[in-house]
Amino acid sequence: MFNYIWPIGLVVLCNVFYQICTKSVPKGMHPLASLTITYAVGAVSAFVLYHVMDRGGSILAEYSKVNWAPFVLGLSIVGLEFGYISAYKAGWPVSTASIVQAAALAVILIFVGRLLFKEAITWNKIAGILVCLAGLGLISMK
Repeated sequence: MFNYIWPIGLVVLCNVFYQICTKSVPKGMHPLASLTITYAVGAVSAFVLYHVMDRGGSILAEYSKVNWAPFVLGLSIVGLEFGYISAYKAGWPVSTASIVQAAALAVILIFVGRLLFKEAITWNKIAGILVCLAGLGLISMK
């Protein structure tokens, strides 16, 4: 059970810091300049963690297994972070921006899961879509 729960706990914890940090990028700093620092720190951290967690492994051997996904993921992450920083600079509250995107994302991913991965669309998922849409409606009310 621990192996099932700890990754989600890590995602939630890191997402809290992620939201705090993206909201705290200095107003006068260009978001893409900020991201160059972010990715330099991320690349060094990933490199060090790879060697700490996979002692004796060959990162070059791992690179030989690459497909398109890491490249598109890199572009997606830049877009995601640039979007969040820009949203916060435009005045989105930290308490709302993440919830709005998460609800919209949840709805979209139900259909992506069906189209790309043949996942079932169940009545529970349809009810979840309705709850997400209702939540978006409630959050957008002033």
